[in-house]
Amino acid sequence: MKNRLEEIRRQRGIKQEELAEALKVSRQTISSLENGRYNPSIILAFRIARYFDMQIEDIFIYEEEE
Repeated sequence: MKNRLEEIRRQRGIKQEELAEALKVSRQTISSLENGRYNPSIILAFRIARYFDMQIEDIFIYEEEE
Protein backbone atom coordinates (compact mmCIF):
# COMPACT_ATOMS: atom_id res chain seq x y z
CA MET A 1 0.00 0.00 0.00
CA LYS A 2 1.30 3.44 -0.89
CA ASN A 3 0.60 6.57 1.08
CA ARG A 4 0.91 10.35 0.94
CA LEU A 5 1.68 10.73 4.64
CA GLU A 6 5.08 12.39 4.26
CA GLU A 7 3.81 14.75 1.57
CA ILE A 8 0.80 15.82 3.65
CA ARG A 9 2.83 16.13 6.85
CA ARG A 10 5.47 18.30 5.17
CA GLN A 11 2.85 20.51 3.47
CA ARG A 12 1.43 21.28 6.89
CA GLY A 13 4.82 21.90 8.47
CA ILE A 14 4.53 19.07 10.99
CA LYS A 15 7.60 17.18 12.18
CA GLN A 16 7.60 13.40 12.50
CA GLU A 17 8.04 13.76 16.25
CA GLU A 18 5.00 16.04 16.53
CA LEU A 19 2.81 13.69 14.53
CA ALA A 20 4.01 10.68 16.49
CA GLU A 21 3.22 12.39 19.79
CA ALA A 22 -0.25 13.42 18.62
CA LEU A 23 -1.02 9.87 17.45
CA LYS A 24 0.60 8.21 20.48
CA VAL A 25 3.04 6.18 18.38
CA SER A 26 6.83 6.30 18.02
CA ARG A 27 8.66 8.49 15.54
CA GLN A 28 10.01 5.24 14.07
CA THR A 29 6.43 4.17 13.31
CA ILE A 30 5.84 7.40 11.38
CA SER A 31 9.11 6.93 9.52
CA SER A 32 8.25 3.33 8.64
CA LEU A 33 4.81 4.36 7.42
CA GLU A 34 6.25 7.10 5.23
CA ASN A 35 8.86 4.76 3.76
CA GLY A 36 6.31 2.06 2.98
CA ARG A 37 7.90 -0.47 5.34
CA TYR A 38 4.81 -0.65 7.53
CA ASN A 39 1.08 -0.63 6.84
CA PRO A 40 -1.03 0.89 9.60
CA SER A 41 -3.76 -0.89 11.47
CA ILE A 42 -7.22 0.30 10.50
CA ILE A 43 -7.44 2.12 13.83
CA LEU A 44 -4.17 3.97 13.23
CA ALA A 45 -5.25 4.80 9.66
CA PHE A 46 -8.47 6.33 11.03
CA ARG A 47 -6.51 8.30 13.65
CA ILE A 48 -4.15 9.67 10.99
CA ALA A 49 -7.05 10.63 8.71
CA ARG A 50 -8.89 12.30 11.58
CA TYR A 51 -5.74 14.17 12.63
CA PHE A 52 -5.40 15.66 9.14
CA ASP A 53 -9.19 16.06 8.70
CA MET A 54 -9.06 13.92 5.56
CA GLN A 55 -10.52 10.68 4.27
CA ILE A 56 -8.39 7.53 4.68
CA GLU A 57 -8.46 7.06 0.89
CA ASP A 58 -6.89 10.50 0.41
CA ILE A 59 -3.85 9.44 2.44
CA PHE A 60 -3.51 5.70 1.81
CA ILE A 61 -3.61 4.29 -1.71
CA TYR A 62 -4.46 0.62 -2.01
CA GLU A 63 -3.20 -1.10 -5.15
CA GLU A 64 -4.36 -4.61 -5.86
CA GLU A 65 -1.71 -7.09 -6.83
CA GLU A 66 -2.18 -8.62 -10.25
